[in-house]
Amino acid sequence: MKILIDSIDLKKLKKLIKYLPIAGVTSNPSIVKQVAPEDFFSYMKEVKKLIGDGELHVQVISNDYKGMISEAEKIVKELGDETYIKVPATLEGIRAIKILKNEGYNVTATAIYTLAQAYVALEAGADTIAPYTNRIENLGGNPYDLAFHLSNEIDKSNSNCRILAASFKNIDQVINMINSGSQSVTVSPDLLEQIFENPNIKKAVDDFTQDWESVYSKKVL
Repeated sequence: MKILIDSIDLKKLKKLIKYLPIAGVTSNPSIVKQVAPEDFFSYMKEVKKLIGDGELHVQVISNDYKGMISEAEKIVKELGDETYIKVPATLEGIRAIKILKNEGYNVTATAIYTLAQAYVALEAGADTIAPYTNRIENLGGNPYDLAFHLSNEIDKSNSNCRILAASFKNIDQVINMINSGSQSVTVSPDLLEQIFENPNIKKAVDDFTQDWESVYSKKVL
């Protein structure tokens, strides 16, 4: 399983990368807007430097396949061949994915709301497929069934594609997507930190410390 950070906030990235086994960073226009860097590519080069060998997923903004391909070319030129190009799984997007994969790009199919979309993106050759977990639930769908069936199809077709589940409101959604077959997740910094905010964790650690000190005072091992 891979854990990615769904943010390009350098301050938050630096903090989390110190502590957690982070596999990379994902971005989209809405995430970029939160930081609003004056020079997008210079800023993203700083993000890339920070994550080292980690994955960097950058989204195109055009709605037509020609624009998507042109933007993908510029993204890779600026940020490197290993960059994952995020392409919304629209009709135009699927066409772009087919072309980009034929040209050797790493591609993430994003804005996945339905299993049908996911299956088509898989067949088009996407390297990763990003279902929008919370948004699907808000629309009355079941993202966990989607992940389960998509994972089965990936296995049946012997594909190297993986699910990169996104759009989470809480940690339970993250866990449920992993348990349903998602091989990777991208999670906001604030949500990642919530994993360790359980008061029972702190109580257990405090109890261990008190028990040790009751025998050995504050003498370290």
